[in-house]
Amino acid sequence: MAAHFGRRLRKGAVTTTVAAVAVAALSASQAPDVTADGHGRRTTADTVPTPDTPSDDSATGNSPYYTDLPPLNSPSPAPTVGTPVARGPAEAGIPATVLDAYKKAESALRTAKPGCNLPWQLLAAIGKVESGQARGGRVDAEGTTLSRIIGPQLDGNGFALIKDTDNGVYDGNSSYDNAVGPMQFIPSTWAWAGRDGNGDGKEDPNNIYDAALAAGHYLCRNGWDLSVQADLNRAILSYNNSQDYLHTVLSWLEYYRRGTHEIPDGTGTLPVGRSDDSPGAGPSPSPGTGSGSGSNGGSGSSSEPQTPGTSTPGPGKPTDPGTSSPGAPSPTPPGSQPPTTVPTPTDTVHHLENAGTAGLTATAGDTFTERIGTRAETEAGKAVGKVRIRFTILGETDATFTGGETVATVTTNSSGVAVAPALRAGEKTGAFTVRATVVGRTVPGLDYKATVTERVADALARTDATALTCTPGGEFANQVEVKATYKGAAADKVAVTATLVRSATDPAQNDKGPYFKDADGKAVRTLSGLRTDAAGLLTLPKLYADDTTGTFVLRLTTAGGATLDVQLKVTEPEPSPSPSTGSSSEASPSPSTEPEA
Repeated sequence: MAAHFGRRLRKGAVTTTVAAVAVAALSASQAPDVTADGHGRRTTADTVPTPDTPSDDSATGNSPYYTDLPPLNSPSPAPTVGTPVARGPAEAGIPATVLDAYKKAESALRTAKPGCNLPWQLLAAIGKVESGQARGGRVDAEGTTLSRIIGPQLDGNGFALIKDTDNGVYDGNSSYDNAVGPMQFIPSTWAWAGRDGNGDGKEDPNNIYDAALAAGHYLCRNGWDLSVQADLNRAILSYNNSQDYLHTVLSWLEYYRRGTHEIPDGTGTLPVGRSDDSPGAGPSPSPGTGSGSGSNGGSGSSSEPQTPGTSTPGPGKPTDPGTSSPGAPSPTPPGSQPPTTVPTPTDTVHHLENAGTAGLTATAGDTFTERIGTRAETEAGKAVGKVRIRFTILGETDATFTGGETVATVTTNSSGVAVAPALRAGEKTGAFTVRATVVGRTVPGLDYKATVTERVADALARTDATALTCTPGGEFANQVEVKATYKGAAADKVAVTATLVRSATDPAQNDKGPYFKDADGKAVRTLSGLRTDAAGLLTLPKLYADDTTGTFVLRLTTAGGATLDVQLKVTEPEPSPSPSTGSSSEASPSPSTEPEA
């Protein structure tokens, strides 16, 4: 099947003089620390994780990946209609459904996390390295892989040791975990990172739409802006903690940014080189056979982050579910002793203790001032470092950790303490729980209670001093506008209640005088659920008057104790003056009479 999709030259081939000259001319234009071999294939530096590599668990568990690098030349523009695909470099073609999934994930993240600036080409680069674009696009119309893509079981034999965390639900292995799907998530990461990308109500790591969206959210956590190189590097390293992996993904990202084109599903070029290839390890599995990782992205997984200066790849090979049980141990060569399993730090954890976290309270929309700390201990109470602690937000709340996620995983330090990212309160008030658990070990979780309180104001004031007057049966010309503040600063999104009360000393709702109108035009004299805007301002709806005259009180109150009484007057209009009538200053002359003759 590899021949069917086109054969790639492997690294380490004999160098030719012509190629060497080309390499010298082109190597300067490659991604950071990337050079080219004699055949024009790019190679990367040794695996040297950077000091600031995130310590939380990676998406793949630091699993093996495809090391094939893109051609030195940039891809040609996408072929026009009727032009054979072969005119464009084969590596620039991405299977239609897979490409659609990447672009839809980018669009979704543009709305959900606009500050992340996730490019779909990054998902394509990771998808290429992890699974050869879902094994050359072998997916059905819904985006689900035609056969499962499962990496080697993580039993410590050449890979890190991750005991089963999903009871075999995703990987079919109830003894150890395996990386799963086209984006190669380990089950413990998928448990919180999984997303429904195709709207079918399921979160399936074997579906490219679900996996691509999950990968996008995973890369966009921690507030990273992927248009910033440092954040981009951190995000990629968090996916697989290997400097060589970083350079490989950056190479494909650069390549795809220069141009790609759509090809039919199932016709993608399959890679051949894997990071766990090593002398004596035997040949890599054929990229087109079985369901093991050699054919589909080949990710073994490691639950423990890489230690700087070490390398992930090992000699372990993938498990092919078609030929052996996923839970079966790796075969032991004849005449040799089975390897001795050394307990991991996780194996020694007996319980979790609160590392000094006191009350967790924050106002809606604010960040909790205190962060949750958890200490992992042995049965004897000794601290256990290098253990992954997962913090999960539970309950009816919209609170999140920094970066917008509801789950965060942190590795304990040398004192056995893991400190969760800062909690940010949402708009829902009330109590919720944050639960700390040990990743990869069944020990009782440790719960922390947190409370979100309502936004408050301690002062209310009108924004102008215009008198509010109206005639009976009319409407007030001016609407009431107020500003809420708290400790002198604008109090945004504070709930305000407006009530037309009987008097300044009687807070009961009045049954006559001014009123508001509801949606049906009926008179109402109490409005609740009003909220100030971002500047702390609130403009009330129009006020109307019935036939009752007098002076009335509109009382505004907020959470936090702010109160303001606004005076309203309903008076009869002033009578118009009568027209003035003046008297003539001269008497009208009497009719003249003729004297008698």
